[in-house]
Amino acid sequence: MAELFRKQAKNYAEARPGYPAELFQFIASKTPNHDLAWDVGTGSGQAAVSLAKIYKSVVGSDTSREQLAFAPELPNVRYVQTPATISLPDLQRDVAAPSTVDLITVAQAVHWFHLPTFYAQARHLLRGPHGVLAAWCYTVPRVDPPVDSVFSRLYTESGPFWAPQRRTVDDELRSIDFPFDPVEGEAHTGPFEFMEEREMDLETYLTYIRSWSAYQTAREKAVELLSDGVVTDLERAWGGDGKVVKLVRYPIFLRIGKVRTY
Repeated sequence: MAELFRKQAKNYAEARPGYPAELFQFIASKTPNHDLAWDVGTGSGQAAVSLAKIYKSVVGSDTSREQLAFAPELPNVRYVQTPATISLPDLQRDVAAPSTVDLITVAQAVHWFHLPTFYAQARHLLRGPHGVLAAWCYTVPRVDPPVDSVFSRLYTESGPFWAPQRRTVDDELRSIDFPFDPVEGEAHTGPFEFMEEREMDLETYLTYIRSWSAYQTAREKAVELLSDGVVTDLERAWGGDGKVVKLVRYPIFLRIGKVRTY
């Protein structure tokens, strides 16, 4: 899967949505300290940039050097390229010392992880008893009924090319194992819903689709999901020769919890 992301790094950086300020404000309100955040699977740094406005230091890690190349340089953000499997000693050397991390975030990536290993490492690095893990995903975008109708057909056709882990995103992280306690003020670990909005013309919307891992997998199997017919249908649904800028909405679903002390 890392190879797929390397091939589509530029599309990913250009067309993937960011995340709303309300999401980070909610998460930050649940961490008593704001010294160090670790953004796992940071990609091109979408979440790390927002975290850097709240936390004194941020470490963004990813397995893809190509995606990290598109991450913005900021004085309080350090990016680290890590292997898909990393030992605890290497994690402590390259990311953070034990019990020093106030917040660990995973944006649109937790479904790729071996969760028992990741959770064990997260507990080791998080500052107890209030260290927080926040993982979120966004599901399919919403534009308007004509565009969404074409998109729905395309998404259904793309089904065979998604990895099985995609089901975790489609069910809004509801089925994921999440062995953490509710954060202060909340009765459960989520999912909590937020919304990201981004203005796009049709070409940017198509670039977003090309950034899918399923799109890359389909092309490797000589299948073009954005066939001439699909593109024509999208152009017709979009209107204005594709130059019209539309508001694209991405529902975001957050699971958040703190380290268990028992």
